[in-house]
Amino acid sequence: MSDNDLTGKVVMVTGSNTGIGRLTAEQLAQRGARVILAARSREKTQPVVDAIVAAGGDAEFAALDLADLDSVRACADAILAKGEPLHVLINNAGHASRGQTKQGFELIFGTNHLGHFLLTKLLLPRMRASAPARIVNVASKNHYGAKGIDWEALRRPTSTLTNIDEYAVSKLCNILFTKELARGKAGEGVHSYALHPGVVRSDAWRRIPWGFRWIVTRFMLPTEEGARVALYCATSPEVADDDGLYYHECKPRRPSPLAEDEALAKRLWELSEEWTSAHSS
Repeated sequence: MSDNDLTGKVVMVTGSNTGIGRLTAEQLAQRGARVILAARSREKTQPVVDAIVAAGGDAEFAALDLADLDSVRACADAILAKGEPLHVLINNAGHASRGQTKQGFELIFGTNHLGHFLLTKLLLPRMRASAPARIVNVASKNHYGAKGIDWEALRRPTSTLTNIDEYAVSKLCNILFTKELARGKAGEGVHSYALHPGVVRSDAWRRIPWGFRWIVTRFMLPTEEGARVALYCATSPEVADDDGLYYHECKPRRPSPLAEDEALAKRLWELSEEWTSAHSS
C-alpha cells in the first residue's frame, strides 16, 4: 500500500467529524482513498463530508455511536451491505467522559475499547477478503499509568473525579486488543497497529470539569501531530509487514509490561466477546 496514492482503497475512520479523525479522513481522501466517516452526529459530520467531496474527494457518512452496541451492529451491517472492500479501519474515536454506556459498561471503556472491539470483529471478514488490510487503533501513552484491569469496575459508572484512571485502562485495552489481533485473531493478510498520537488537544477531553481540563490540556500538541502517526500506520509501506506493534512519533516503542501480558490480552478478548454477545439484538 503506497502512502501517497490510495486510489481504489476504502478506509473507515471512527470519530472523524473533528480533531485527529477529521484530519486523517481529509488527508486520506486527498490521496485518493474512498473514506467512510463514522460518527454519532450526521449534522456535525456532513459538513466534513461535503468539504471533502467539494475538494474532489470521495467520502460518505456512517452513523455510529460506540457507546451503544446496537448502533455498532447497525453501522457494521450498513457497511457490509454495500458490498465494498474495506482496506483500512482506523479506530480513532475516543472519550474521556464520565458515565455508562447504553448497555451498562463504564463509558470510557465502553466507547474506547468495547464498541471498537465489536465493530472490528464484525468487519473482519470483509477486511480479510480485502487483504492486504490494516487495523489502526489510536491508543495513548497514558496506558503506562494503568495498574491493571478491574473487571468489575468496567460494569459500573466512571468512579474517579478526573477520569484519568479509566482513560488509562481503556488505552491499555486498545494495545492489548491490537496484540491479540496480531496473534491470529485478525486472520491472514490483516495487520494491526496501535499508536500514541502525541498528547493531543482533542475533543476527547471536552467533558472533563474545566479546572481539570485546563491542567490536562494546556501543554498538548495540535491535532496535526496525531493525524501524522495514524496516517503512517494506516498507509506507510515501511510498516506493511509489521503486526501488533505500538508506535510513537512514527517509530515502534515498547509499551508497558501489562500491554505485553498475553494472558491479560486473552482474558480481555474473552470477556469482550462474552459481553458483546450477551447484548446482541
